[in-house]
Amino acid sequence: MRVRDQIYQKLKTEFDPEYLDVVDESHKHEGHAGARPEGQTHFRVELSCAAFAGKNQVERQRMVYRLLADEMAGPVHALALKTRAPGE
Repeated sequence: MRVRDQIYQKLKTEFDPEYLDVVDESHKHEGHAGARPEGQTHFRVELSCAAFAGKNQVERQRMVYRLLADEMAGPVHALALKTRAPGE
C-alpha cells in the first residue's frame, strides 16, 4: 500500500472526518533533505472533524502526529497539516 493511502485510511478510520484530503507533494522536494528518489516523503493533509472541536491547533496537530507516529518515524519526512473543526 502506498504511504498516501496508509495515511488516508488511518485518518479516516480514527477521525471519521467531514473533510479529508491527503496530497503527496514529494515531487516538490526533490533534492531536499529527507527526499528519496521513489518519493512518498512529503505530504499535505487537510482534515476537518468533530474531534477537533474545542481544541487549539497544537492539540489537533498532536492528535494527528500521535496517530501517524509510525509513518513519521519511517517513510514520511514532512507533513503539512491544516486542521479544523466543522464550521470553521
